[in-house]
Amino acid sequence: MNLPEPYRIKSVESIRLLPRGHREKLLEEAGYNLFQLAAENVFIDLLTDSGTGAMSADQWAALMQGDESYAGSRSYFQLQSVVEDLFHFPHVLPTHQGRGAERVFFQTVVKEGDIIPSNTHFDTTRGNLESLGCTAVDLPVCEAKHTQTDHPFKGDMDIDSLESLLASQGKRVPFVMLTMTNNRAGGQPVSMENLALVSSLARFYRIPLVIDACRHAENAFFIKRRDPRYQTSSIPEIVAEVFSFADAMLMSAKKDGLCNIGGFIALRDSALFERLKNSLLLMEGFPTYGGLAGRDLAAMAVGLREATQEDYLEHRIGQVEFLGTELLNRGGPVYQPFGGHAVYMDAGRIFEEHPRDFPGQCLAVSLYLEGGIRSCDVGSSMFDTSGENELKLELLRLAIPRRTYTESHLRYVADYVQKILERKQDIPDLKRTHHPGALGHFVARYALAPQQESMPAAM
Repeated sequence: MNLPEPYRIKSVESIRLLPRGHREKLLEEAGYNLFQLAAENVFIDLLTDSGTGAMSADQWAALMQGDESYAGSRSYFQLQSVVEDLFHFPHVLPTHQGRGAERVFFQTVVKEGDIIPSNTHFDTTRGNLESLGCTAVDLPVCEAKHTQTDHPFKGDMDIDSLESLLASQGKRVPFVMLTMTNNRAGGQPVSMENLALVSSLARFYRIPLVIDACRHAENAFFIKRRDPRYQTSSIPEIVAEVFSFADAMLMSAKKDGLCNIGGFIALRDSALFERLKNSLLLMEGFPTYGGLAGRDLAAMAVGLREATQEDYLEHRIGQVEFLGTELLNRGGPVYQPFGGHAVYMDAGRIFEEHPRDFPGQCLAVSLYLEGGIRSCDVGSSMFDTSGENELKLELLRLAIPRRTYTESHLRYVADYVQKILERKQDIPDLKRTHHPGALGHFVARYALAPQQESMPAAM
């Protein structure tokens, strides 16, 4: 018997489903880009799991006690203590979110012409690196490219490819990155074995290993579940071992910090810490607040601990598995095995017989039109899937906010996915009319393809 949610609901927010005709008009006004929709016009919002979850009573209590001192805030030292306890890094710099951590770290550490290998770079990481004249290289294991096969750790990095790159171009590699979990590749986890091998290679070439740690707790849960050696280990014990292999971490606390805003950089190198502090002063704020209010630092400190609670993670991963199973039972081709924060549909597979330039975007538009559900293309509308250094997958991501929706919401989503798949030939085709470049998917605009005179009738 599956246990229910490990929490009680103390506050609710009303949501409404607009009439279909109204949603059709809103899509046209937004240029068929769901990032451009007002949130109040969305019924169920699965656009992202970043900062969209619910905070706990303990987080709200901590928020009310936040210390808003400009320098030396008590809330900063609370955060520093938690980071040192969980991750064993002595130096911590808060930032307003993960993107801020990336910007500060990259601006300080990389130079034009550098190469940064990763299991797979997600959109803001790739955008930040490429804006500095670097080459972001994806080195996923071959299993990551196959959405329908079963493999426990598809988030791993290809060790042979990494070794080849470091042997030939190591002088151009300022650090190696590992993203946990692998957001571009179906939210798949990285194994402890792969992490150890990546770390060993990096140290052999005297290159630091940096972990993009935004979903580290979910990754630790998968290690416990899928690696027999860790079945009796606690999540904090697994987390501590994971970060023992790393020289630094970049964190978006909007994911496994269970916060609506916040992030940080943590590291061991004292000299680099001083350099990063100087950069942080220019870009984010004083080193003990880093662009955040003291109350946000306090809520982050509590959320980081709550994210490692096993009953929370059991339910969190269980929600993803529930939606994934519901979609499979309705004939939806989803990325398998299910990842930690989202269910990914194989949009390329859905449109094999009737190809689309932007298959994930077409699915996303149709899902909002029919059910008021907002989702996100993780394919050619977000990435240049023709690039030689990028993973080439056409996916639609249904990201589940933490502690926010119930089983009935997810069943509703599955029902509408089934509805549009039963008439997939009627899903409107799109052409892109505006794309400004780096991270252009946030503001890109689309129009119905020339042969599509209007949106289809209700499905």
